[in-house]
Amino acid sequence: MSRLQLALNVSNLDEAVSFYSKFFKTEPAKVRPGYANFAIGEPPLKLVLFENPAAAGTINHLGVEVFSSEEVVDATTYLGGQGFETDIEVQTSCCHAVQDKVWVDGPDGSRWEVYTVLSDVVPSEGASESELCCVPEPLSITTKPVACC
Repeated sequence: MSRLQLALNVSNLDEAVSFYSKFFKTEPAKVRPGYANFAIGEPPLKLVLFENPAAAGTINHLGVEVFSSEEVVDATTYLGGQGFETDIEVQTSCCHAVQDKVWVDGPDGSRWEVYTVLSDVVPSEGASESELCCVPEPLSITTKPVACC
């Protein structure tokens, strides 16, 4: 089993956590300074929030959370076989966790990862934000309201 990951840049983390807690009827799985994530059961979604006022309202990156390193290896093999250039990270500290992952670039520069969480990282005194949370460059996607239905 896996679930889609959606990582958003938000201007105010507390406000965003309050909104998404109500919207998805669940509390965050992890909250750290400038960061929160939700493990939502229905729909199966890993929602990640990065406090980033300069890029608020944009997608930070996209991904698929899987539940084993073997699934990351399988995804890497598959993606490479499809001709995608892969960027592999093994036991990297990212998003306040140790993870195995593979990155690919989608159309128009969207960053996609397939990843598994191996363990939690508790911030130590003096740890820099870059040591705790890898944040790909924000996407330069602008969204406009779309007429629907």
